[in-house]
Amino acid sequence: MGKDGGVSFWPAPHAGSPVRATVTLPGSKSITNRALILAALADRPSTIRGALRSRDTNLMLAALRSMGAGIEGEGDELTVTPATLGSATVDCGLAGTVMRFVPPVAALAHGDVAFFGDEQAKLRPLGTILQALRGLGVDIDGDSLPFVVHGTGAVTGGQVQIDASGSSQFVSGLLLSAARFEQGLTIHHQGAPLPSMPHIEMTVQMLRQADVRVEAPTDPRESQIWTVTPGPIHGVDWEVEPDLSNATPFLAAAAVTGGEVTVPHWPQLTTQPGDVIREILVRMGAEARRGDGKLVVRGPERLAGIDIDLHDVGELTPTVAALAALADSPSRLRGIAHLRGHETDRLAALATEINRLGGKVDETDDGLYIEPKALSGGDWHSYADHRMATAGAILGLVVPNVRIEDIGTTGKTLPNFVELWEGMLTGSTS
Repeated sequence: MGKDGGVSFWPAPHAGSPVRATVTLPGSKSITNRALILAALADRPSTIRGALRSRDTNLMLAALRSMGAGIEGEGDELTVTPATLGSATVDCGLAGTVMRFVPPVAALAHGDVAFFGDEQAKLRPLGTILQALRGLGVDIDGDSLPFVVHGTGAVTGGQVQIDASGSSQFVSGLLLSAARFEQGLTIHHQGAPLPSMPHIEMTVQMLRQADVRVEAPTDPRESQIWTVTPGPIHGVDWEVEPDLSNATPFLAAAAVTGGEVTVPHWPQLTTQPGDVIREILVRMGAEARRGDGKLVVRGPERLAGIDIDLHDVGELTPTVAALAALADSPSRLRGIAHLRGHETDRLAALATEINRLGGKVDETDDGLYIEPKALSGGDWHSYADHRMATAGAILGLVVPNVRIEDIGTTGKTLPNFVELWEGMLTGSTS
């Protein structure tokens, strides 16, 4: 990898012909980190098979271990033994699941739990979860990273009103620990429509797998109230699905090169937002066939633009923006104002970087308007954001001489991205 002024740049591989490959992906970060939280709070040991090992999941492992949970296993199979939780120091890195899921766990610990993170993490919205915990009687110093939760070993629980329109993780973070609160918890969301509802549905489903009683709205557009009954969280043998959001750049590779990419072990039913990529690719002209436990995507001669509301699946925006920049007609991506509070301001970052390569992208109040233009090579900045890096890699397949800054940031959720990406082009992936 080349270096400019101490910054590492990766020459994105260029596809001279249609990509044809089978790519087997590791487990879902979202499922892995939820399973780890539930296992640490359970009434007996749990196993987690197919666990993702990445920066975000290793930070979660370290956080729970430092508080006293027993976690054994070095690969993708882990055994978690609950224990009395105590004082600890937690490195959140840039992981939203750590900084938003672990504070409610820390409130159940006996002693102080101090949280810190990457410099960029200080910009990520956190006040909602900390204020919610304060409303439940938890003593916390600070309103953003670094902060300290003064755990007393118990949380009374009850009712809390929050505005979680900045991130669905605020709701999930409270739900995951709520059964251990003395009175359980009722969450009333008041504010703009919640983003990424599939992630909350994932949380509810996993709680129910652990025999936690959860009442969730059947139509979140009408009622946004969740109630968790107090009681034990049972240990579960978790089977983690492949990470479907991490699959999207590889499927996009087939779409932009007119090739064919197969992803094995694609679930028939899932709460992962990444599953929506199938619909998106079809609407843009690709073919997506699911069957025999796999998904096969075949790319068209030319991609069509798309007008789509990505509010519930905002994490797919970088992939869709890259596809749109290579389409043959304009695209409008809507409902994603909340992405301004992700790892970076993803809307500004995508507009800046696509335009740097000669594109024409305008920010709107709640998204992006992308008018395809002939692109040329250049440096693509990742902003320490794994999905920005993979979006640049998609463009590099079609646009020669794209260099991606800090491709290593993909280790946040997919530590072997470079190996898988390069293997996809050489036919060595499996």
